[in-house]
Amino acid sequence: MAARTLTINGTLISARSNETVLEAAREAGISIPTLCHLDGLSEVGACRLCLVEIAGSPKLQPACHTTVTEGMEVQTDTPRLKAHRRAIVELLFAERNHICAVCVASGHCELQQLAVEVGMSHVRYEYLSPDCSVDISHARFGIDHNRCVLCTRCVRACDEVEGVHTWDIAGRGTNARLITDLNVPWGEATSCTSCGKCLLACPTGAIFSRGSTVAELERDASRIATIVAARNERW
Repeated sequence: MAARTLTINGTLISARSNETVLEAAREAGISIPTLCHLDGLSEVGACRLCLVEIAGSPKLQPACHTTVTEGMEVQTDTPRLKAHRRAIVELLFAERNHICAVCVASGHCELQQLAVEVGMSHVRYEYLSPDCSVDISHARFGIDHNRCVLCTRCVRACDEVEGVHTWDIAGRGTNARLITDLNVPWGEATSCTSCGKCLLACPTGAIFSRGSTVAELERDASRIATIVAARNERW
């Protein structure tokens, strides 16, 4: 595999020709915020938190979908990017009903951690306060649509790793919601194998184990990549 030499934040690094900017940066120990990205799953570029500045391009580019090129000059932490990321996190909080104090994932939530990282002390936008349901029809799990950020990590884990595609998204814009099968309650979704991979993949408290209480839900999302790697090695 041919190598490419590029500069990220003034540091000269080498990367494989098929790597993305996100992969190259992480291998070099440079952190770029993400929410929809999860190792082991395909990239969708939905959250836009990983946008970076590339010399010669007036537009911000998604690091997860931008392949490295020879001589590329990348900036990942400029004032423009910091303002952009903070605005995205604030909008995510404003769009749904994220009340961290009573969330099962409080203290173990990627969205909550991002809010800290981007310095979000308050939300400057009007809260939409939508009427979102909580589905606990499944025997083992529940989904709280108030806390969903539509990252589709659960959709991709269910489709690409478990191979059943129980989850999908219906609706558009602020009316978009996760659905199971043909929009039936989760407990009635006959395709669901109750594997729990959607729970592992979820970055917030949207998908939870029934019986979990405040700040009690902990999970290791890296297990998805471990499963995929083990499967690829076996094949």
